[in-house]
Amino acid sequence: MYQYRRRLTREVSFGSILLGGYQPIRVESMTNTHTMDTSATVEQCRRLYEAGCEIIRLTVPTEKDAENLKNIRDKLRADGIDTPLVADIHFSARAALKAVEFVENIRINPGNYAARQKFSSNEYTEDEYQQELEHVRLEFLPLVEKARENGVSMRIGTNHGSLSDRTVSRYGNSPEGMVEAALEFARFCEGVGYHDILFSMKSSNVRVMIQAYRLLVQQADAELIHAYPLHLGVTEAGDGDEGRVKSAMGIGALLEDGLGDTIRVSLTEDPVHEVPVGFAIVKKYNDFHLVKGDRGHLPLKHVVESRNQQAICHLAGNEQEPFNPFSYNRRVSVQLSIAALAVGGDTVPKVETELHASLTDFESILKEAVQRLAPEKHHDAIRSEFASVRINTSAELGLLDDLIVNLGNAGSSIVASTSEISLAIQLLDKVSKVRLDIIEGEQLGKDFLKHFAHDRTGALEFCFIHEHAGSSVPAEVLAHFAEKLHKQGVQRLLFSIITDNTVFAYRRLVQAFKSRSLDYPMVVRFNRESSERLETLISSSVQTGTLFCDGIGDILALHTGLSAADEVNLAFNILQGARIRMSKTEFISCPGCGRTYFELERATAAIKERTAHLKGLKIGIMGCIVNGPGEMADADFGYVGAGKNRISLYVGRECVEENISEQDAVDRLIGLIKERGKWVDQA
Repeated sequence: MYQYRRRLTREVSFGSILLGGYQPIRVESMTNTHTMDTSATVEQCRRLYEAGCEIIRLTVPTEKDAENLKNIRDKLRADGIDTPLVADIHFSARAALKAVEFVENIRINPGNYAARQKFSSNEYTEDEYQQELEHVRLEFLPLVEKARENGVSMRIGTNHGSLSDRTVSRYGNSPEGMVEAALEFARFCEGVGYHDILFSMKSSNVRVMIQAYRLLVQQADAELIHAYPLHLGVTEAGDGDEGRVKSAMGIGALLEDGLGDTIRVSLTEDPVHEVPVGFAIVKKYNDFHLVKGDRGHLPLKHVVESRNQQAICHLAGNEQEPFNPFSYNRRVSVQLSIAALAVGGDTVPKVETELHASLTDFESILKEAVQRLAPEKHHDAIRSEFASVRINTSAELGLLDDLIVNLGNAGSSIVASTSEISLAIQLLDKVSKVRLDIIEGEQLGKDFLKHFAHDRTGALEFCFIHEHAGSSVPAEVLAHFAEKLHKQGVQRLLFSIITDNTVFAYRRLVQAFKSRSLDYPMVVRFNRESSERLETLISSSVQTGTLFCDGIGDILALHTGLSAADEVNLAFNILQGARIRMSKTEFISCPGCGRTYFELERATAAIKERTAHLKGLKIGIMGCIVNGPGEMADADFGYVGAGKNRISLYVGRECVEENISEQDAVDRLIGLIKERGKWVDQA
């Protein structure tokens, strides 16, 4: 909960590389060519190899596709490309049995492997449940034996929404069902002594994905013989910044927990674009092990022995922890009014960004404030609700007044920050919120809290600037301030920390407040500038998104090197990715693969162009039925490939129109949205 420690797993072979244990966290991708198109697939594999991709997955829908894997593999190996290949299997046991001859790893989906029905509403008696389970076992074991014979490892990859009817009948479409589906297949494997397995628990809903992996680790480590590696990914993450933010949040949250041995970023783009994003996500954690000298790459014997000395699961989920890692519950906080906006309580988290320009450059700071608080090109919901101005001297107080006046109605959204107590006192009567920075190691005076012993016009935010002190110091100091002022009846308070280890620092702060029954709101702050745009997207999404997915935070405050528009968009992408504030359309779009027979990227762009203004609507855009009504589990509408240039449309999980021409499908989707009363005209 409070420090990084990687879960030690069994090493599993992937051809020329190992995965798990103390091995680096691997980065993989998947081709979107048709597997029968040998030249196109080999060329894309070559491009992925040149981009540094460590594992390449190919879809195998039929036995014929499986047979062609030999040609693809042989051409790659002849060119000196020894990147491990993975066969991706849905439904077809015959395709799996053939594919396992030509790859280093095989992925099966326990939700549809050997399943006899799909998306029915049948109820199962206990006898029927067990009979179906035995049928699956008998269909699956020949693949296990053939994988063992060929030295091939296996990923048991559960996807949210594509569980078997049998599993759904008992567990619903839930993280619990996802975990049980995977454990059933793991039990089959262990029952015959096959241990070269790993797991994945993917969902397009970041919160569901995080909870499912945590629950799997808790249950699997308690039940199974080994701690098996994890493949992490947010499925159907989408494209652009939204896809990168969602992927970083889901994958990064689990990496922060110490979970994960290989990752795949699923973008509705050229798969080569996924690779640098993946490496950007894992860099911190792989570098950590190199710096710490985490005993290097140990052989399997030592990995297993070390694992047996560990606690079964360090995410306990008990009453003493700051949050429940297995289900979403937002931290309870008191509601405050700041600039006529409700903050805390059960209101959606608000967005704050910091003005980069100086008050002494008045024209520039006024222009920037307008860009953040009242942008012309964005939907009304996408704007910074608070813009923070740094105040260093009393001479700047008059300039602050001028800025507020010149902004008109938007001036009420200006808030301020300072490290001077005397300035903070004056600012509390000028703006709706003042951030007082508590600099690590500075002398405040034992009576300094007396200056804030009663509520002022503005709310006061205590922000601990953490650098070198112990990791528990920010929480201890802030909790001490909060407890003292709470006893004096002060209510208009907020608390925050600026640190390199945001996730762990805020978890400690929440626990410190929880133990003292303090319910003041918290501002989740990310304050870090980088010249690398991708690094900023990744680190901010991981450090703040993890907390909002766990129910922690009432304001999201960003200070990055991004432009005003990009920074504001990033904040809303993080909150939307956490499913805590829906400010625009949510697109659940798959990356495409050899099962896709229409222009997925083009269709996604066309749908986004026409529907992006529909606040809170969720639209699934899927390449095929495998990624259709199941994996877009909570979408309001679905656009799903049904064959060459043919589309089927869904409302929820119900197919309402089948085999529409691709040329007409987007217009018909818009018509469906209007017919169901979900359309609003763009402002």
